[in-house]
Amino acid sequence: MPNGSMDRRGVLLNAGLLAAVAGAAGLGWSIGAVEAGAAGEAGDPFAPDTVRKLAEKLASRPFVKPVIEVPEPFNKLTYDQYRDIRFRVEQSLWRQERLDFEIQMFPMGFLYNTPVDIWSVEAGKARQLKADGRLFGLGPLIAKGPDAAPFAFSGLRVHGPINRSDYYDEYAVFQGASYFRAVGRSQHYGMSARGLAINTARPGGEEFPLFRSFWIEKPQAGSTGIVIHALLDSPSTTGAYRFTISPGPATVMDVEAVLFPRQQIIHLGLAPLTSMFLHGAAHRRINGDFRPAVHDSEGLALLNGKGERLWRPLTNPKKLQTSAFLDRDPKGFGLSQRDRNFRNFQDLEAKYGDRPTVWVEPKGSWGEGYVELIEIPAEEEIHDNIVAYWKPAKPLEPDKSHTFAYRLHWTDMVPVAWPGARVQKTLVGSSRKPGTQLFVIDFDGPAVKEARDLPVAEISASAGSLANVVVQRNPEISGLRVTFELNTGGVELIELRLGLKANDQLISESWLYRWTRV
Repeated sequence: MPNGSMDRRGVLLNAGLLAAVAGAAGLGWSIGAVEAGAAGEAGDPFAPDTVRKLAEKLASRPFVKPVIEVPEPFNKLTYDQYRDIRFRVEQSLWRQERLDFEIQMFPMGFLYNTPVDIWSVEAGKARQLKADGRLFGLGPLIAKGPDAAPFAFSGLRVHGPINRSDYYDEYAVFQGASYFRAVGRSQHYGMSARGLAINTARPGGEEFPLFRSFWIEKPQAGSTGIVIHALLDSPSTTGAYRFTISPGPATVMDVEAVLFPRQQIIHLGLAPLTSMFLHGAAHRRINGDFRPAVHDSEGLALLNGKGERLWRPLTNPKKLQTSAFLDRDPKGFGLSQRDRNFRNFQDLEAKYGDRPTVWVEPKGSWGEGYVELIEIPAEEEIHDNIVAYWKPAKPLEPDKSHTFAYRLHWTDMVPVAWPGARVQKTLVGSSRKPGTQLFVIDFDGPAVKEARDLPVAEISASAGSLANVVVQRNPEISGLRVTFELNTGGVELIELRLGLKANDQLISESWLYRWTRV
């Protein structure tokens, strides 16, 4: 990444790259150590409502972004220099205590110029972690530094025996604004989540809330989860967050949030997800790439309040697009990577087939609103260009608290069992007829695997005309293939919808697609 450049993906990309070298031994002068902070060795009292009270109190004051003066050369590190600051594994929090959890910290530097406070909580006492001489090793790209300096943290990561009982892999990261991400067993980092989204893709620019402080509860021996509290802050709101993280084949995060708006928030995004889609079988605007597909996620999956399942393949449009899926009390939504076959990506380094699907499972009633999908034009895969979240119908009003809860699943597939048919693949190409597009949609699942009779494909288009609709068996996937042609009629945008019906009953996901003229 060029010096001085910054984008959504860059904020998180570097966390993963730093993690890859974190275990290496540092060279030369070292900084940082976990010690008692201002609270002293005894610590400060910490209760379940401590962060909530802090958030409520903070909301009564104007927003002030946390800052700290960092001495040279750490105030102007290049990307490579930042990577050369390496956490000393032996200094991991709880390293010698034989727990299934260890915590490592990220330093400030490069793009990460906002300090965060990190506290360890044990037996009702919070002890601040502080950098003062032993935490990080410096590699040869950083020639010198002061003997002592007030360095700060920019985030944290959680390690544990998620893949092997004898090795502690990293599986969750909190770094950059309110961004965080995780993986399940055998997965590689891909898409990310955020604490909150405000005014995304709206005139006047997006507001990025930040987590300014974290409190990490020390797990009990034998515990299967870890609790992390976070204090959110931004010009529009504060918030108290509680994350309960349970690693495994699917890593699950239970999220509880209480917001205290400083002002009315009209366009709020709850449980925001951020991902990347450059090109794939369903949409190929980028030409010349030897790889058949490049994406962290390939579709938006929804289970609406009426129990209908929707699948919307992602696109990389020429112009920014927003789509709204109206609903009441949604049962779930997420950005999914369904394709797990290396042959369809051919990238030995990125391993896109191992990227997680992230599913949002709301808790309680979320009322009326809509899932909003934002697709941003991108020419390179370093840019996260896909955003999805729940937008409440009513604005959040100030001078009162607003509580939300949900569960995040970082997994291989949507964690909702269903006997119906799901979309396995969407392929789009040009037909032989001028101005006509050919669509090929494969379905698999119990409803079509052993069906005696072929279902009926019910298709609609907002413009243009449809022709040559064919439903046939696809023995390669023990499922069905639907093909049809769309004559675009010279228009710029067409909304398509397809479902499979048997005995006049919908037996498949509802496939949705927005065609735009490339």
